This record gives sequence, C-alpha cells and structure tokens, in this order.
Amino acid sequence: MRGVRIVGAGAAALLTVGLLATTPTAAAQEAVDDRPTAIVSLGDSAISGEGAGDYENGTKGENGNWCHRSNNALVHRTTVADETINLACSGADAANVSLADTSHYTEGSQARRLIDVAQQYRVTTVIVQVGANDDPAFADTVLDCIAEWFNPFSSGCRASLQSQWPQRVAAMAPKVEVAVNDVKSAMSQAGYAAGSYNLVLTSYASPMTENMDDILHGPQGCPFKIADARWGRTVAVPQLSEALRGVATRTGAKFLDFSRGSEGHEACSGYGDSSTEWQNRVKVDPWAWVTGGLDAIGIHMAQESFHPNARGHTQLGRCVTEFVNSGRGSAACVVGSDGNLHAV
Repeated sequence: MRGVRIVGAGAAALLTVGLLATTPTAAAQEAVDDRPTAIVSLGDSAISGEGAGDYENGTKGENGNWCHRSNNALVHRTTVADETINLACSGADAANVSLADTSHYTEGSQARRLIDVAQQYRVTTVIVQVGANDDPAFADTVLDCIAEWFNPFSSGCRASLQSQWPQRVAAMAPKVEVAVNDVKSAMSQAGYAAGSYNLVLTSYASPMTENMDDILHGPQGCPFKIADARWGRTVAVPQLSEALRGVATRTGAKFLDFSRGSEGHEACSGYGDSSTEWQNRVKVDPWAWVTGGLDAIGIHMAQESFHPNARGHTQLGRCVTEFVNSGRGSAACVVGSDGNLHAV
C-alpha cells in the first residue's frame, strides 16, 4: 500500500508538472494585440482640415464629395499613435457623426466607419469635434455677420444674436451628446471596453478677433464690424465651448477646450501680414471647379474661409498630443511663452 501511495504521489507530481508545463499563465492567456495603434478624428470642417490644403483625393469635390480631409489636419500632426486616421467631413453635423442612417457629401455615418477602423487597428484615442453645424449654424451666422458689415446703417449682427445664441447652443448640446454616446457604442461594438481608449471631445477655436486694423480689416479679408468680432471671440465661442464641456461631462468623455487656441493668431490679427495667423481670412479658390466641376460654383469656392490653416492645425495637433500624453481629463489649449500651443 505504501508503494502504491508513493507511485500515486509520483504520478500526481508528474501530472502537476505536466499541467504547469501546458497551462499558460494568466498573462499569457491574454492575447497580445500586435495591431498598429491609431488615433482617429471624427467631426466637421474644423477637424477635417478644411482650410489647411492638400486634401485627400476624392474629397475635393469629386462626385459631390466636398469633405476636404486634409493631409495637414490636426490628427496628422499628433504623435500619440502609429497611425493617424481622419474620418471627419466638412459641413458634418452631429447626426452625421452618430450611428444614424445619414449621408453627407456622399458619405455615411462616421461612427459606423469607426467600427471598421477600430477592428483593423488598436485605437488608443478618438477625438471628436462637432456641433457648430447644428443649431448654432456657424457658417450661416458668419455670412449673416458679413452681410451686416456691408450695411453702414446696421449696428451689427450681435444685436440679434445675443438673445438667440444661448438658445441655439442649448439646442445643440443633446444632439452632440447622442453623437458622442454613439461613438462609445461604436467602439463597444468593435470590442473595446470602456476606459480602454481615450475619448476626447473638443470645442472650437475662435477664427476672428477685434484686434485687427480698424479701417482696413474688411478689404484685408475680415469684413466684420469690430464689435461683432469682439462679441464672437469673447462671448459666442466661449458659450459654445462651455456647452460642449457639459456634453463631455455627461458622456464621460475627456474635454479639450480650443476656444483660446488661436489667441493672437486669428484671421486679420496680423493686419497687412497674414504669415503669423493660424486662421484663414476670406479665401476664394477659383480652381475648385477643376475637381468639383460646376458644383463648385458658389459656397464651395469659399468654404476654406475662417478655418484653421496648416499652421493652426500643427499647433492644435501639438496641443492634442500634450493633452493625451498628460492623462488628464480636461485642459485648455493656450499659447505659451514659447509662442506654441500647450495643454494647460
């Protein structure tokens, strides 16, 4: 019996050794994800790269696609992942970013496209900038203010906007909230756990300033009444930013405030010299019809106006990189003493 016990013990020992040799450790059980890492941007013209030039083929008006996704867009100026992927489209609203069955400039849901991207790559950061094309109707508002500049008897566009703007911004917020939650759902469908990636919602940098040539700013490319430009920079853009901050809080997204991202470098801030500016002035591209045909005639020839240029996107991308690397939940992009944007 003792020999049996010894043999049994020996067999058990051998079995244990065999199990240890064939059973992987907990760490080994976790599949190694060797896919390239990626940061992905979703949203509208401000993040697609509208105004930064060097647009991807197929987004320059070909077959009706005016998304203007630029190779200079801020996502391509970040250094937080192996790959940088831009799904944003000029003119998009919150519904176009969401999982809804929508179409804009021939393209469908950005969140649905995100699912495919997130399965192909290991997405570590998703950055979203959207809302200005919803109830705030930023582009139309700019055009309305320009029209007021041409009227010498007008007191400016701010007179009517002061009461309308807070209501517009409030109406926008729930739509952006749906879009951000849909982005989270898209990542979940792609197999990502909550908290396994950075989800960043940004606000918008002010394209205009009151600090421009008192007399020549109109002919120089900024046809706004000085008081309207001041109101836009100090009231309208900050109110929009605070509404988006609230969306980030309610959806659990991180928040990066761009509202001061062009401070001192807005359109026409350089007076007669635009080389220091990070935002475009009125910009008309007469060659848009080469890629877009007759469809280019009209707004598409000027859609680059009052958007961050390549210099601006470089600075915003720099700030996004700092923010993501910091691990913080919120920050603002502010020009530092070195003349560059920093996440503070």
